[in-house]
Amino acid sequence: MQSAGDEEQKFYVVINDEEQYSIWPADRKIPLGWRTVGQADTREACLVYVKQTWTDMRPLSVRDK
Repeated sequence: MQSAGDEEQKFYVVINDEEQYSIWPADRKIPLGWRTVGQADTREACLVYVKQTWTDMRPLSVRDK
């Protein structure tokens, strides 16, 4: 369940070397092995982006075989 603060908090879409996606709070340091994709946005907007973009859930190393 989302709180009122969730609507104001910004997130980044992040991706790792295996082309797996996640979202990460914009006010926290991005974990090693991940990089941002695009600009900080709402949680909902980031989740929509991930859903539209990450259509093959297999890691890159598996897809390449």
